[in-house]
This record gives sequence, C-alpha cells and structure tokens, in this order.
Amino acid sequence: MKKKMLLLNTTVLLGLGGVLSTPAYASTIQDMESQKSQIQNQRQDVQSNIKAASDELTRLQAEQDQMKAQLERLTLAEEENNKKAQKTEADIKETSKQVDQLEKEIKLLQEKLEKRNDILKDRARSMQESGGNVEYLQVLLGSSSFGDFVDRALAVSTIVDADRGILKETKNMQDELKTKQADVKSKLASLEDMKAELDEMTVQLAAQKKQKDALAKELEDKEAKNEELKASLQSKDSSLANEQSTLEQNIKDQKAAEEAARKAAEQAAKEAAKKAAEQAQKAAAEPAEKADSPSPKAAPKASSNDVAPTSAPAPKASNVVTVGNRWIGNSAYVFGGGRSQSDINHGLFDCSSFVHWAYSQVGVNLGPLGSVSTETLKHAGTQVSSSQIQPGDLVFFDTYKKDGHVGIYVGGGKFIGAQSSTGVAIANMSSGYWKQKFNGRVVRI
Repeated sequence: MKKKMLLLNTTVLLGLGGVLSTPAYASTIQDMESQKSQIQNQRQDVQSNIKAASDELTRLQAEQDQMKAQLERLTLAEEENNKKAQKTEADIKETSKQVDQLEKEIKLLQEKLEKRNDILKDRARSMQESGGNVEYLQVLLGSSSFGDFVDRALAVSTIVDADRGILKETKNMQDELKTKQADVKSKLASLEDMKAELDEMTVQLAAQKKQKDALAKELEDKEAKNEELKASLQSKDSSLANEQSTLEQNIKDQKAAEEAARKAAEQAAKEAAKKAAEQAQKAAAEPAEKADSPSPKAAPKASSNDVAPTSAPAPKASNVVTVGNRWIGNSAYVFGGGRSQSDINHGLFDCSSFVHWAYSQVGVNLGPLGSVSTETLKHAGTQVSSSQIQPGDLVFFDTYKKDGHVGIYVGGGKFIGAQSSTGVAIANMSSGYWKQKFNGRVVRI
C-alpha cells in the first residue's frame, strides 16, 4: 500500500514536470519571433526605399525651387517685355503723327515751289520778249530741270536784284524740302524697324508665355507625383509598423501566459512534493517492509526558447566661352534688359547685354553698359573671315534687322547667347534657324 502511494506521488510529480517542459509555448513564440524577424527585414527594405525616396524628393524639391525661380524670371520678363511693347506702340503712333505732319509740310512746299516756278518762267519769258540779257536766257534754256535752273541762275551775275531775291528764297525752300524729305525717309525707316521689332517681340512674348505655362504644368505634375510617392511609402511603413507592433504584443502576451503557466506548475509541484513528503513521513512511522522505490525526480524547469530580435543594420579664371553657362536654365530674355545690376541679379538679359556681361567677367570692358547694342559690339573689335572663326569670337545674325542678334562662338558650330525664346542658351548655328540668320559677320575682341 505504501509502495503504491509512493509510486502514485512520483507519477504526479513526473506529470507536472512534463507540463513544465512542454514545447507548445516555445514553438508558438518561435514562430512569432520568426515572423517578427521577417517583418523587421521588410521594414529595413522599406526604410531603405524611404531614404532613397527622401533623397529623390530632396532633389526634386531643389528642381522645383529652381523652376519656381525660373517662373518668377519669366513672369518678370513678360512684364518688362509688355512694357517695352506698349512703349514701342506709343512710339510708332507718335512717329506716324510726325510723318503725317511732314507730308503736309512737304505738300505746302511743293505748292509754293510750283508757284515760284511759274513766276520765274513768266519773268524769263518777259525778259526774252523785251530783248533782255542773253546770259540769263541761256541759263533757262540750258538747265536740265527746275532745280538745275535755280542753281545756274544764282550763278549769273547779271541777274537783276529782284530776280536774285526770288531765286535765293526759292533755293532755300528747295533745301528745306530736301531736308524734310530726308527726315521723312529716316523716320519711316526707323518706323519700319520698330514695327519689325514689335512683331518679333510679340512672337517671343507668346513663346515665353507658352514656356512659362509648360513649366507650371510640369511643376504641378511633379508635386503631385512627389505627394503620391511620399504617401505610398508612409502608408507601407505604417502598415508594417502596425503589424510588427501587433506581433510584439502577441509575443508579450504569449510569454506572460507561459510565465503564468510555469509559476502555476511550480506551485503545484511544490504542493505535491510537500504532500508526498508528509505521506512518506507517515508511512515511515508504520512497520512495513522496506522496499526500494525510485525517489521522486525533481521536475525540470521549462526552458525558454526566446529568439533575440534581429538588430537593424546599424574663375583660373573662367573664360568667356564658358562663363555664361551658369545662366543656362536660370535666365530670361528681356528687350533692353541686363543694363542694371538688378536685371543681372535676376538673370534678365538681351543678346548684347549678355555679351557685355560675359566679357566683363574675364576682365574685358566693351564700353558703357547702358548704351551697349549690336551696333556698338560689331565695331568693338576686329572683323575676321568666318572661315577663321575661333571660340570667343562674336557672331552676328540678321533677325528683325541687319545685325539684330549677337552671340559668342563656343566652337563646333555652336554659340552661346541670350535668345528671346530660351534666355541664355547654347544654340546650333551650323543648321536650322540660326544657320539661315547668320550673316557671316565675325568680330574678334
């Protein structure tokens, strides 16, 4: 009986020990720790992608800032060019008024000259009929035109004083007429140039507006793409973080349950051992046969199978050919621009002011900035044959007028200059538009 009791107690202890050493909890925790490790690896990949995306977003932001600055330049250029266009329109109207006035004055002079002509003819005819001075008559008969008659008549010393006064007055009127006619021609030529410039201006304003709108659309699309990329990465990282947090909580709960079960098993083992000891003590007090019986084995402690989480991986001066490259993509064309420090600071040039600026950067002064033009630049150095062209030479193009555009030859059939549709840019003069406009003028500074 006592032997049976001891065997029963031993069985109870062994059974409790088995409960303490069961791999059920450890297996579950191992699975969750493995999942956690996989999620951490995924998050490491996502974090790496987020960093790469952040770097790309930083680059795109810098590009956006650059585009915003260019949009501001184009807006400013558009405003300045509109002012120039309005002024040109006003100048055309004023010049047209002056031309109309000159034409009226010319008409009056012509009428007066016709009357003078009739008077002189009558006086000459009267002198002929009365047997007047032969030399005077020869002047009239030998002249090829009325103007020639006046010039020759004034040279005749025998003309009476009355006739000489009329002739001198007539000569003065002729000279005035010639002066006014020359003035009209000059103003008309200037007017034609102004019209051509205005037409060119209108075309380029439209091109600049189109360019500005395209940049604005590009900026808007990139901003939307950036936001979408950012939101996608943040969403993925947040999802993995939530999954990792849930898994960590499950592991924590499972470990807590395992710890509670372990403590309960230890308490049960202690109580069973105590009861077995009491029964053994009681049995020893009674006479009985001694028998070998296996002593109870100490219940083994449950082993912990925690898996440690994976640790996260820890200007030689610049020369005139290249000095202007800094303005490529960072400038805008303004008619008459680039002649103040404010314009230069904002990258606002026209073709001649850009050339002046570029040469000033390498220590060459091409005259007063305020009056620089294609006309002054074509006389600023020595003209050479286009077959001898070298980098740094000035090249001229016939656009809205003769020598209307100028740039700096960079070699390889290309030149850098402030173009009305692009701002400062390198253009090809060996084909296309600029080849057609190149007039062969090359000036070496």
